[in-house]
Amino acid sequence: MTAAKNTICIWYDRDAEEAAHFYASLFPDSAVTAIHRAPSDYPSGKAGDVLTVEFTVAGIPCLGLNGGPAFKHCEAFSFQITTDDQEETDRYWNAIVGNGGQESACGWCKDKWGISWQITPHTLTAALAAGGDEAKRAFEAMMAMSKIDIAIIDAARRG
Repeated sequence: MTAAKNTICIWYDRDAEEAAHFYASLFPDSAVTAIHRAPSDYPSGKAGDVLTVEFTVAGIPCLGLNGGPAFKHCEAFSFQITTDDQEETDRYWNAIVGNGGQESACGWCKDKWGISWQITPHTLTAALAAGGDEAKRAFEAMMAMSKIDIAIIDAARRG
């Protein structure tokens, strides 16, 4: 297998392996592909501790780095997962929030490691791309939501 030319590196305190397995269990086209242990002690760990984890999330190659508590996640980085229907939207949202995460606004939530996720139904993206009054109504409906409710977005699109 050829290594990806570009890989997202995500810093974790010490839970990269747990996070990677969670993502792989939740999203299609996701897997944990390698676990690498530290060859010697380092500032946030000991020889033999999991140092990096190679994994994919919905086809996107990632590297989880157990770098310690020095850096925290923020909303400036997020994964956007596009969904086809309310069942898929609910499944991802509930898994992330229900596994120690937290709700935010407009389809955003955080997992228990502080990574932000946008759970975005196709219908919302299509409504915003439509422009004009349809986009305005859908946008205003979205602004009142935490998890996106497709039925409400579809109603807003119709006016």
